[in-house]
Amino acid sequence: MKPIIAVPATLGLVYRAYSHKSLTPFGIFMAGVTATVHALHPWNLPFVLLCTFFLAGTRATKVKKDVKDRLTLNAQGSSGGEGPRTHVQVLANSLMASILSLMHTYQLRKRAEAIAAGEAPSGSFCFSWGGDLLVVGIIANYAAVCADTFSSELGILSSSTPRLITSLNLRKVPRGTNGGVTLWGLIAGLLGSMIIVTTSLFFIPMCTGEAEGKITGGDAWTGNQKVIFAWGLTIWGALGSLLDSFLGGWLQRSVRDVRSGKIVEGEGGIRVLVSSEGGSSSVESFKKSADVKARLIQGEGKDAVEELESDDNAPAANPYDPKNKHRKPSFGDSKPTRITESGLDVLDNNEVNFLMASIMSVGGMAVAGWYWGIPLSSIAEA
Repeated sequence: MKPIIAVPATLGLVYRAYSHKSLTPFGIFMAGVTATVHALHPWNLPFVLLCTFFLAGTRATKVKKDVKDRLTLNAQGSSGGEGPRTHVQVLANSLMASILSLMHTYQLRKRAEAIAAGEAPSGSFCFSWGGDLLVVGIIANYAAVCADTFSSELGILSSSTPRLITSLNLRKVPRGTNGGVTLWGLIAGLLGSMIIVTTSLFFIPMCTGEAEGKITGGDAWTGNQKVIFAWGLTIWGALGSLLDSFLGGWLQRSVRDVRSGKIVEGEGGIRVLVSSEGGSSSVESFKKSADVKARLIQGEGKDAVEELESDDNAPAANPYDPKNKHRKPSFGDSKPTRITESGLDVLDNNEVNFLMASIMSVGGMAVAGWYWGIPLSSIAEA
């Protein structure tokens, strides 16, 4: 990308993130580094896709933000919703694309040298049908993460209750649950993917079969090939939001606040803590101690304590029974306020996003390579 375009565009991207407080200070720095890496590519495509994803994603985040903030809780105690994106979130969405962009930059420069030396056909510099798989990987990355962002930010506003995609009976779950999907969320994901792929069609230097300066283009793309390429990547990107739902539903723990029934979101996509099982703050421990207190009030005295000590496994009365007239106004304060709604505590939100983006990028290249008859190993060739 030409510096005369890249420098002001990068500064504009950084300023917008700063003025809209969409990124943390270090997140802004990492976004600037990421933009610089994308701008090193000879084509405008990687940088434009990064900007498109950032602008479209932040716009989707702002849609009815006040409404969305009331649908979930923030782990730090604020009214709800997530704050500015962090550097980790920036990398989760763009690191794979940055790596692929650098690899393709190296490939193009090696090919340009070979063309100048007469060692390679001149048409190899443009993007042809059955061409560079790395280009497919870059587009697939941003199509998938944009689809996931749109699905999450707009799907939560659906009038229908989300259903857990990893549940055999597709049980209903609170809004914001990892793995919870709605029809509107799926449609929004398709829209996000379509925005990225449509943008890419305007900035990919597709071979035209005509002379382009000193470089002659390869075989021109047919209309049918463009349609297959566009819809194939659009659907593939939309599948990324589904993959993220499966990964989040299985590997990421969703935490529900038992008093409000809302999902608790970790600041910056980090894990949310819950009460430890079997500890002094657990439901079981609290029920036992509360039962003893109630029986002491009723006059059973030492016998109640001795019975608790001799039989820890004895069933306890429900301390949350509204018919229990011996409760104090603060009786429920010791109850754990955060419990696991679904998922295993294996990955946090950022790790799920990066894993999804990586799978969709590599998978997109593998599928395109299979369709075009190109080995995936070609991505490592100059």
